[in-house]
Formats: sequence, structure tokens, C-alpha cells
Amino acid sequence: MTEGTTSAVEAEAEATASADESLVSRLEQEGDIAADYLEGLLDIADLDGDIDMDVEGDRALVSIVSDGNDRALQRLVGQDGEVLEALQELTRLAVHRETGERSRLMLDIAGFRARKREELAVLASKAAEQAKSTNEQVKLRPMTPFERKVVHDAVAAAGLRSESEGEEPQRCVVVLPA
Repeated sequence: MTEGTTSAVEAEAEATASADESLVSRLEQEGDIAADYLEGLLDIADLDGDIDMDVEGDRALVSIVSDGNDRALQRLVGQDGEVLEALQELTRLAVHRETGERSRLMLDIAGFRARKREELAVLASKAAEQAKSTNEQVKLRPMTPFERKVVHDAVAAAGLRSESEGEEPQRCVVVLPA
């Protein structure tokens, strides 16, 4: 490589590293804003819980966990995660109000999403195997956007394609044979 080419490559690498640091910094800021908002919510509801923050890929992850009994936090999850979904949207709005930018923040309470992710990965693997063995598409039950994303990722990891079809709230994943 010539001197000019080396400098251009180094400059591009530095710009990429700077952009990555900027993204992580922005996502950490989103996590801090979300944590403050959720701590206030926990205080109002008189619930005990610790807030964990992380950055995964291109989104901030915020979790409310309990040292002891998660039962009290289950009220914040609701039936099939309905309350959790609403709290996630409210938290995203709180972040948007502070930053002026749309947030893709993911909220988990008492490990609900982590358990759901594992269940959905198993479901997706079974659907992928069925599609491979029958050479026919497999249509799954209606799912939330979070659930569909997990299933699409698991199906892709199994080497197949999938697509979403239908209208909310009846939108579902269809696993396509090879």
C-alpha cells in the first residue's frame, strides 16, 4: 500500500470507530433516561426492583429485576406481556421527549422477554424442521413485533426464510420451505 492509501484506510477506520463510540454513547444515554423514568415509576407503584442497562447491537436494553420475589413485578408484565409492551412504549416516549430522537429501546421485566425468547426459538426451530420435512410453508399464530423478530432470526439461523403476513394484531410469521 502507498502512504496515501494507508492514511485513507486509517482515516476510514477511525471514522468507523468514532461512529461506533457515538452510537454506544447515544444508546447509553437512552438507557440512563429510561432508568430514571422507570425508577420513578417503581417509586410511584411502591415496587422494589433494580434496573440493569446494556447495549446490544443497535439498541439499548433495560431490565427491571428483583433481588427476591419477582411476583410483585409480574404486575408490570401483565397477561402475555401486554403491560410490559405498554411500559416499553411509554419508556420510549420518555426517551424521545428528552433526546428528540426515536428510540428502539427494549424493556424486560423479571426476565419475561428472556424466557419468551427461549420459547420462541424452540417454536421457530420446530416450524423450520416441519417446513423442511414437508416442503410446505408453516404458518404460526399471531405474534407481537418482538416475537416475530425473534422467530425470523431463529428461522434464518436454521437456514430458511420467513415472512410476516396479515394486519396487526393478527400479524403472523410464515416459515417458507427451502
